[in-house]
Amino acid sequence: MSFDPRPALSATPALAACDRALTLINRAVMLPCMLALIGAAGILTYSVAARYFFKIPTDWQDEAAVFLLVGATFVSGAWVQAQRGHIGIEALAGLLPDAVNRWRLMLVDLGSSVFCLFFAWKSWTLLAEAWREGQTTTSSWGPPLWLPYGLMTIGMCLVGLQLLLHLAARLTTLSRPR
Repeated sequence: MSFDPRPALSATPALAACDRALTLINRAVMLPCMLALIGAAGILTYSVAARYFFKIPTDWQDEAAVFLLVGATFVSGAWVQAQRGHIGIEALAGLLPDAVNRWRLMLVDLGSSVFCLFFAWKSWTLLAEAWREGQTTTSSWGPPLWLPYGLMTIGMCLVGLQLLLHLAARLTTLSRPR
């Protein structure tokens, strides 16, 4: 492929400013996401060792690890999208001309934006409901459900914004004369 699949985010000052802001946010959340993954691994390792070697029952470990994994997965999604680090099928891209690939990527960004922003909206409704009703999990530990819903909401909003930024950059580049 002779062109970079990542859009030119410095095409306009507004896009460049939005890109810088999202880059700062993405960098700020990466360390907590990495620590959450390490924490989840430690919690699950402890859980297995405690049950196997000491016959200690565990009830909070699975939920704590799931909450950490959900947070790390959703909140770091915008950084992955900014790097175009998601898994993509490139077989088609290698067969298509550059102009068709540009349109294909724009349509993919549009469809992904719509999906992620819908997901973000539904996450906001789940978060509001869990907060308002004081929902908790059904385990004996019973942590509040607004925690994972809040992390999911933040993550999907960031991914949706990142996708909209890519889409705006593609539209700006497409409208420019060559």
